[in-house]
Amino acid sequence: MTANAVTGNVAYTTTTPTPMGSINSTPQLALSTYGTVAGQDGYQPGNSTGKYALYLKLFSGELFKAYQSATIAKGTVQNRTLTNGKSMQFIFSGRMTADYHTPGTPILGDGNPPVAEKTIVMDDLLVSSAFIYDLDETLAHYQLRSEIARKIGYALAESYDKKIFRTIALAAREANPIQAAPGPEPGGSIINLGAGNQYNAQSLVDAFFEAASILDEKNVPREGRFAVLSPRQYYALISQVDTNILNKFYGTSTEGSLNSGEGLYEIAGISIKRSNNLPFMVTGEGTAGVIDPVAGENNNYGGDFTNSCGLIYMKDAAAVVEAIGPSVQTTGSDVRTMYQGDLIVGRVAMGAGTLNPQCAIELQAFT
Repeated sequence: MTANAVTGNVAYTTTTPTPMGSINSTPQLALSTYGTVAGQDGYQPGNSTGKYALYLKLFSGELFKAYQSATIAKGTVQNRTLTNGKSMQFIFSGRMTADYHTPGTPILGDGNPPVAEKTIVMDDLLVSSAFIYDLDETLAHYQLRSEIARKIGYALAESYDKKIFRTIALAAREANPIQAAPGPEPGGSIINLGAGNQYNAQSLVDAFFEAASILDEKNVPREGRFAVLSPRQYYALISQVDTNILNKFYGTSTEGSLNSGEGLYEIAGISIKRSNNLPFMVTGEGTAGVIDPVAGENNNYGGDFTNSCGLIYMKDAAAVVEAIGPSVQTTGSDVRTMYQGDLIVGRVAMGAGTLNPQCAIELQAFT
């Protein structure tokens, strides 16, 4: 309803809800609204004179959290610990030949395989930090310290995944460094799903079998093959039953469950994972589709990912070197006394790089 009211010498017109008994009450109940002049009765944030202004604000019992992305890259690529030095060298070899022996000719062992090396250097120290003021922690209705420590861990883990997935995509675009006879060895591969088919279940499944064929033809071991898709792609594989390609995964058996949306574990012997940290159809960073290098990154993680929509790889596709594993530090008593609080720092020192490109396949969707 619309009502005219007078408070002191101030007249105003406003639209107010009218709970029973509140029409003529002075001051009005908290449901009322009114003009913006300081000191008026009723309820308004910041108003110190209203009927409910000084009532206690109750804590709901819930601390609403930012949701973290699942991190899944660790363990799917080669991982080495760097204890001394700034970089690590990875050596891998090409194929060997077999020849018939000529009687009376010495066997000199001169058929050593061609070799190549990849060197991965350390990026700068990556940190995520927060300062917890003692008074804030005392007055808060919830536990600050453990929640902030978790968020620091999530931030570091997401950065880790993003670097690894970009590195694998770049490996799929590389030629193999071993070019000597009996090579050249095969490089990475790109499978085009076709424009707009990044969520098409039939196109994705066809890509899995094509990828398995490519890896087999390159003599890549069947163990340790992984695929990383976006969550929407994963659920498209489950929900698009009209394709008639995944019927064996439905039901209540250990193979999968349509009701739970889980259970699609592998296709063509390739384990399926899903992540929001893929460089998936990137459109909004710098030049359209391009992720630019960042200061502190001493390896290349940048590139054009406009059409990128998934990865299929074997663990030799990329490698990670770690000098400082993910860890959390807190300040000591001296600093705590000086600043009346604790500084919490999460840190990791790592670097990632392409290794054997013949083990990497990138899914793209373009015309």
